[in-house]
Amino acid sequence: MNASRNDITIAAIGGKAPRIHSSAFIAPGCRIIGDVEIGPDASIWYNCVLRADVHRIVVGARSNIQDGTVVHCDSPKPKRPDGFPTIIGEDVLIGHMAMIHGCTLEDRAFVGLGAIVMDGARVESDAMLAAGAMLTTGKVIASRQMWLGRPAAYARDLTDDALEDMRAGVAGYVINGKLHAAALNGQAQG
Repeated sequence: MNASRNDITIAAIGGKAPRIHSSAFIAPGCRIIGDVEIGPDASIWYNCVLRADVHRIVVGARSNIQDGTVVHCDSPKPKRPDGFPTIIGEDVLIGHMAMIHGCTLEDRAFVGLGAIVMDGARVESDAMLAAGAMLTTGKVIASRQMWLGRPAAYARDLTDDALEDMRAGVAGYVINGKLHAAALNGQAQG
């Protein structure tokens, strides 16, 4: 089934359609294509593209993908017969204009504004890729570490205060998503 509402495109491809939890917020301008699963209270912000035409994309509960971000996956190839899906865990923060490609972001991971995460890379739970950084193919950011730069490298360990700020950010985006959904629904009705 293909649908377009409020300038949102939700389209099946290759017989696989997006599955979006009823409590998720999908902002106008988003394009959600193919084998995409979006969990409860997740938020996909204005003008994001989630394109799962060659593999799958999973977005866990309460995760947010901020404005202008592109999420894709990597198709199977002769030397990588499984390809790389994009798996985004629960309570993940992804900043504006990020590029997320064929990687894993574990629960409570943080990807900063304009950062890039490439095929086979992993950001573990409670880890951070700083704004503008590029995590290259196959690299792993361990739990409680922050990496920065292009290519990204270890910078420092995260403090308990930093982790609290990340959790507060997740909670704030859940609330903000509900506020935007209500405002947009009121606008559509009024």
